[in-house]
Amino acid sequence: MRREVVLLQKMNHPNIVKLIEAFETDSHVYLVMENVAGGSLHSYLKEMINKQLDEEEARRIFYQILIALKYCHSKCIAHRDIKLENILLDEHKNVKLIDFGFSTCIPNHKKIRMFCGTPSYMAPQIVSKVEYAGPPADIWATGVLLYALLNGCFPFRGQTDDDLYRRIKRGTYHIYNQKVTREYLDILQRCLDVNDDTRPTAQDLLDDQWFKIEDIKARAYDEEKRQFKARILAKVPIIKKTNHTICILA
Repeated sequence: MRREVVLLQKMNHPNIVKLIEAFETDSHVYLVMENVAGGSLHSYLKEMINKQLDEEEARRIFYQILIALKYCHSKCIAHRDIKLENILLDEHKNVKLIDFGFSTCIPNHKKIRMFCGTPSYMAPQIVSKVEYAGPPADIWATGVLLYALLNGCFPFRGQTDDDLYRRIKRGTYHIYNQKVTREYLDILQRCLDVNDDTRPTAQDLLDDQWFKIEDIKARAYDEEKRQFKARILAKVPIIKKTNHTICILA
């Protein structure tokens, strides 16, 4: 608990829950936290048809999660328990990352051997009980979360923990939502790279093509408008044209 307090006091980010005050009695530690009224991402997802978000909303939420993680990792803080229940949403459905109880604050490249987290979200290195760095383990967990947002279930499931861990280490999964884009599949594959040395950073993912889809759509729409205007003007006799004015022969 005291470690979590120290870490929260180090952070100030719009997508991370704020610690307002902490005080201690002989028997308890009390944390006064920012009020986040929208509930957890887990609860929000359960309200959706087939427990799935549409891709546009998933992209917006995932972007904010990555922004929060990029900030954490810039301060050498690894969260180590990224999951749907630890993402709160405010009244505007903006992300607030919570629960830094498993978090560490050590150099990003330093590897540790600590078996913790939520089994379905654990990276292959954790379930293999080998040394691992914190940030790549966070990225793997975000990949599991991203899969759940659009498929309504976890990518790796097993009848027992050992069965689950075997599937995680294998890193193969099935896509149930057939409406997702190629760009979504690509960024998901990058997150769920079983090799933590080649797994991308939060910044790498923020630069991914998936987050540029809306820009591409906007440019395509502008180009469509330009071509439509050109086709119309090609059929109309013009007697005068300036930068801002077109005079059409009546």
